[in-house]
Amino acid sequence: MFEKILIANRGEIACRVIKTARRMGIKTVAVYSEADKDALHVEMADEKFYIGAPPASESYLVIEKIIDACKKTGAEAVHPGYGFLSERAAFAEALKANNIVFIGPNVGAIEAMGDKIESKKFANAAKVSTVPGYLGVIETPEEAVKIADGIGYPVILKASAGGGGKGMRIANSREEVAESFARSKSEAKSSFGDDRVFVEKFIVNPRHIEIQVLGDKHGNVIYLGERECSIQRRNQKVIEEAPSPLLDEATRKKMGEQAVALAKAVQYDSAGTVEFVAGQDKSFFFLEMNTRLQVEHPVTELITGIDLVEQMIRVAYGEPLTLKQSDVQLKGWAVESRIYAEDPTRNFLPSTGRLVKYRPPEEGRSEGVTVRNDTGVFEGGEISIFYDPMIAKLVTHATDRLSAIEAQAHALDGFVIDGIRHNIPFLSSLMQHERWRSGNISTAFIAEEYPDGFKPLTAAGEVARRLAAVAGFIDDVGNRRKRQISGQLATQHPVRFLNDRTVMLDKTPYEIELEQSDGALLVRFADGGFAHRLESDWVPGLPVWNGLIDGEKVAVQVRAILNGHEIAHAGVTVEARAFTRREAELFALMPEKKVADTSKYLLCPMPGLVKNLYVKEGQEVKIGDPLAMVEAMKMENVLRSERDVTVKAIKCKEGDSLAVDAVILEFG
Repeated sequence: MFEKILIANRGEIACRVIKTARRMGIKTVAVYSEADKDALHVEMADEKFYIGAPPASESYLVIEKIIDACKKTGAEAVHPGYGFLSERAAFAEALKANNIVFIGPNVGAIEAMGDKIESKKFANAAKVSTVPGYLGVIETPEEAVKIADGIGYPVILKASAGGGGKGMRIANSREEVAESFARSKSEAKSSFGDDRVFVEKFIVNPRHIEIQVLGDKHGNVIYLGERECSIQRRNQKVIEEAPSPLLDEATRKKMGEQAVALAKAVQYDSAGTVEFVAGQDKSFFFLEMNTRLQVEHPVTELITGIDLVEQMIRVAYGEPLTLKQSDVQLKGWAVESRIYAEDPTRNFLPSTGRLVKYRPPEEGRSEGVTVRNDTGVFEGGEISIFYDPMIAKLVTHATDRLSAIEAQAHALDGFVIDGIRHNIPFLSSLMQHERWRSGNISTAFIAEEYPDGFKPLTAAGEVARRLAAVAGFIDDVGNRRKRQISGQLATQHPVRFLNDRTVMLDKTPYEIELEQSDGALLVRFADGGFAHRLESDWVPGLPVWNGLIDGEKVAVQVRAILNGHEIAHAGVTVEARAFTRREAELFALMPEKKVADTSKYLLCPMPGLVKNLYVKEGQEVKIGDPLAMVEAMKMENVLRSERDVTVKAIKCKEGDSLAVDAVILEFG
């Protein structure tokens, strides 16, 4: 077996590979850019090697620097992770030329299937059903429009060498094709060093289902079931699960055998993924093959019990697969949420900054539920503008789909992140969504269910009662502490009933009565109904209230604010304050703080680099006209005018790095 391997990647996937290598007794080398000098993967590895400036084009994408790192550290093999150089045939060839093993498929397989255009041609020749499209390289926007006209709208533009939603745009008209073509090429060049783009028909209301394959260098190939990745935003997967709620055993077998046949045709010899677009009627078409480890591989590992990274390493070393197709058994259900540094209330724009608090839920298995958190960050670390905004992948596994979803919801409620904006509130609310829970989904789910973006949920119904009850519990803990300190709470005469309280959730009052009973707190609401029984060992300072409400496990995040706490649960965040009746009456009379009028300014919606300014001072612009382009985390965002205005002043220049809410333009 290898004695030392180098991971040509960063973040959570580098940490993931290091964990398996460590368990196998293999030493690891981490490469890092200037922006990642204090990163978690650098800390975890046995050795580290500096490879350049923060931009990936000057560090992680430079083949010569990776090879130099291998030679100077004595690494025998390289695991590429995903993204960056993972699907570059030139990288695998360069490693081979320097007698370094590539922990991935052979060069021929990468060339045949790793390139989306070539893989489509190969699949067509092999008579695999594919989505209608144009498989040649497109040079100009005019050519892209002509091709799209011939295919019929809507179409999707994709980066040939891409993945992860980068360089991918859906276009519903000729105008959108022309604009999207330039953006797709630019993003593809920035992310993969290859600006080739192709066009294919976009199938309406599809589902995204992929088959995990595993092959060795002795001609053996098996499939490890499927993953459904239909919950997507901007063509970027957000939620993944395994197995798929759509497939039956017959369809699963048919898709799996087709994926294996395709893999055998190119002598595939590593872990890889054959992706399909599926109709609601279980029809499916070959989409592409990813010749690398997928981001969402943990859900497959949890339902099969197979460590894919270990298998990749063993296959690369030359060992034959010890698994046969009959050995693969799918057990239970797994759900994965991708946690991103982004603001869901601002159309999911990236967020950067320091992780003031980072407290993920505890990993492990308890009461039939497994919680796993793959991450590459730590408390006190920084999220930069240079790389993908993923913070972690939270995965839960249980006996069935609904149990796995419930476990995921509970884990998200207990996942504390402070210092940056993040998408946990959105993910938490999504876990409660009836359409998601029913399995009636498609890749258009988020666009259809959140057409105006994600708006913060308001407290209502059962969630509101839970929040009010927890707020009462928190207030009770504080009051009992005060009485103990002052000596007012005599242990020989315990107080059973506390004063009536009014809990304000934002501006909504809930009148409650609290009673201590056998180590629990009973909370009665003035509107009637039974008393809710709360049990928890929460004490002031803990960021999460973990406990039982009427026997059910509940997690509520708690942050101290003036005269109260900000609490969050199930996607709802409120300011909670507990008052006496008179205090509540006075609080209702307090004036609200006025919000500053920013209507005369174009503000930077996220930290990023100003790539283009499309207007000049004194210029009149119409609604929808482009004003500026800001790049953050490898995504280009065009800011458009929301009304007819005149540009009074430009407050920045191209190339400037701006903070969130920095002024870009002032309107007259």
